[in-house]
Amino acid sequence: MGTKAAEALDISFEELTPYLHTNHSVYMDVDGATYYLTDVNDRYWRAQDTTQLNDKGHYVDASELVPTISEFLTLPFVGDASIADVFDDAVFYASEKAE
Repeated sequence: MGTKAAEALDISFEELTPYLHTNHSVYMDVDGATYYLTDVNDRYWRAQDTTQLNDKGHYVDASELVPTISEFLTLPFVGDASIADVFDDAVFYASEKAE
């Protein structure tokens, strides 16, 4: 789990899939909430709620695990909406890894 960058990414919906393949995670702000969109061992994708931590200090899952980014982008977890549905209203931030 990285930390949320201070500056927003300038990214289109079409660029999001290759960005996730390369960087493995991104933060998404939408409707007053922040989600951490990330892979799990390069095999599955999930969204996590950044306002809740589990007993290990990790974000709590806000979506189910799915095997592909294309499935992940259309998975409803923001209310009844998916990333594809809310993309135009969302702001994305890089996830910066501690060095």
